[in-house]
Amino acid sequence: MAGLRREFLTLAAGGMTVATTVMIPGARAQGAAPPGADAGTGAVLDVRAFGAAGDGRTIDTPAVNRAIEAAAAGGGGTVRFPAGTYACYSIHLKSLVALHLDQGATVLAADTPREGTASGGYDAAESNAPWEAYQDFGHNHWHNSLIWGEDLHDVAILGPGLIWGKGLSRGHDDPDLPRAEAPGVGNKAIALKNCRNVILRDFAILAGGHFGILATGVDNLTIDNLRIDTNRDGMDIDCCRNVRVSNCSVNSPWDDGICPKSSFALGYARATENVTITNCYVTGDYRLGTLLDGTFQRFGPEFDRDVWNRTGRIKCGTESNGGFKGITISNCVFEGCRGFALETVDGAALEDITFTGVTMRDIRNAPFFLRLGARMRGPTGVPVGTLRRVIISDVVCHGPANDMPAILSGIPDHAIEDVRISDVYMLQKGGGSAETAQLQPPEQVSEYPEPYRFGPLPAAGFFVRHVRNLDVSNLEVATAAGDARPVFWLDDVEGADFHRLRLPRGRTAPAFRLTDVSDFRVSASRDLGDVALDQVSYRQI
Repeated sequence: MAGLRREFLTLAAGGMTVATTVMIPGARAQGAAPPGADAGTGAVLDVRAFGAAGDGRTIDTPAVNRAIEAAAAGGGGTVRFPAGTYACYSIHLKSLVALHLDQGATVLAADTPREGTASGGYDAAESNAPWEAYQDFGHNHWHNSLIWGEDLHDVAILGPGLIWGKGLSRGHDDPDLPRAEAPGVGNKAIALKNCRNVILRDFAILAGGHFGILATGVDNLTIDNLRIDTNRDGMDIDCCRNVRVSNCSVNSPWDDGICPKSSFALGYARATENVTITNCYVTGDYRLGTLLDGTFQRFGPEFDRDVWNRTGRIKCGTESNGGFKGITISNCVFEGCRGFALETVDGAALEDITFTGVTMRDIRNAPFFLRLGARMRGPTGVPVGTLRRVIISDVVCHGPANDMPAILSGIPDHAIEDVRISDVYMLQKGGGSAETAQLQPPEQVSEYPEPYRFGPLPAAGFFVRHVRNLDVSNLEVATAAGDARPVFWLDDVEGADFHRLRLPRGRTAPAFRLTDVSDFRVSASRDLGDVALDQVSYRQI
């Protein structure tokens, strides 16, 4: 890792400048512009003119923040980082100001002072009382970040440089970093709260801490052409509206890649809505930094023993107090990671979701995980939420190492509703035993929603429980090995139509196991006769 970090610093030190610098009259090589100097609207201010050394050792935070303040005072402008490495603690964004990282420029998260040493480091984690019990530490604080802004409008961070979170905490126990709660510790690369009209474009993030990007309550947010290679979450889009995420690549083996959330961190339930995620690549397959340097070095077999292995996916949840509405995910690639997840477990609506035109390779758990639960981490008295109106179409899912089926699971008296799945090909590992086929998995009503927590599942293709109005068409399920489990396992399902199915050739297990199922139909499917059942308490087909 030390060699990798040196390599990134070496790369960052080279490059060419690409912007024109407007010098502030009277600016000194080692200091700020004189008090009251006006940059003029639209000025481009070079951080070196405000005293930044860019040598990777000098703490350049004061110079950078002076440049930002000067741009804001002049009515807005661009703060430019020419080629070099700028070691910083907390950088304060301002309205109407853009940061531009030139080719070869690195904003480096400086090492955090150890506990018991002199004060310093990143801004203190501000209080979020009384809401802190409803989400994890990282979601409750924004100021303890490398770059942060609150209550801002019209701000941007533009590339093509690098943000390297070398000194940031991951939020877990880490022998190389202080704990996230310690004074002076930063645990996010970029944090934004209650902002509007934000553009993040063209730069890269390496090792972004708990979050490469945490956007909470941000409206009109554009995230485009980022490369994120990180040790926890890539980007979390929390309680945001009108969001466009496009053309991004995220390697995040230990946590989620692109993750819409809707926590209670703002002190009220606010939906994440009107979101498109398109033309993106998410993975958990590569060693840290090797997506950015283009060597794409895969983890060895030892990594498979890690329970956190290969997360890297797109997921809506787990924080779900405000819900999710109007989200489209299209033309994306998943590789070497967990499957697509939709989760509402804290009492909100998750509805009107489209997942289409997606390629999934080497998927490591449930290809699709739709979960309506009742964890209910939030204020008391909130009813169980809803999960409805979901379309999954035009998907190929290659998971020859995965023996976990797709999961659609509500809870008793609270069903998932109105799901359409069409034009999908799934290759599964297979190999499930007859003993596994007889299991009745626990409901896990209030547990953290993650597929592996259900334990072994008695289905080779789809595990469906507490669902209303399910339509599946033009679906093929194949297995790399024979499987004694039914392809479809349905329990407490009302209104299920299956049309044009292709199931594993040579299978000896039933196609369907039905328990407490009504209004069920199968038609035009290979190796299956047409079936229509009004009501069945138990049957295998």
